[in-house]
Amino acid sequence: MKDIIQHAVEESIAAKQNFFKANIKPIESCAKTLVAALKNNKKILLFGNGGSAADCQHIAAEFVNRFQMERPPLAAIALTCDTSIITSIGNDYSFEDIFSKQVQALGQKGDIALGISTSGDSPNVIKAALEAKRMGLRVIGFSGNKGRLKEISDIPFCVDSDTTARIQEVHILLAHILCDLTERGFFNE
Repeated sequence: MKDIIQHAVEESIAAKQNFFKANIKPIESCAKTLVAALKNNKKILLFGNGGSAADCQHIAAEFVNRFQMERPPLAAIALTCDTSIITSIGNDYSFEDIFSKQVQALGQKGDIALGISTSGDSPNVIKAALEAKRMGLRVIGFSGNKGRLKEISDIPFCVDSDTTARIQEVHILLAHILCDLTERGFFNE
């Protein structure tokens, strides 16, 4: 067990170090994009499946409530939360449409669409990202090292790993950093 634990920790640290070493400038640029959108009364729409759905809810909560500082709420919505919307769309249309129809209903030009897919190929995430682009939203994509999401995204963040857990661990640290930079930038700290 000790070897398994140590291997997981070392693998996680290496994935984070490699990712952040290669992505400092895109992260800074992304934070500036988030600040500019929020200052223009735009919002962040987040979507993903499974653990990534939970990450969307987590990230939205950090923006709406607070992250590191006491401050007014920032506009973010996790499209993964409303079971009535998700199940009605899934039943009446298809699971592939559960996020794209919400983007159509809630998205406005200048908003941010943040799609998360560890495979980079989740059909409902891809469809929502394409719809967001069509509508004039900026698309931020969190993915692993494969898939279409990185090609569709205006700002792609691709973790160079084939292990879902390591990819998700990088994603949540990235999200925390973006929350921190965004609230500091928005509130001039």
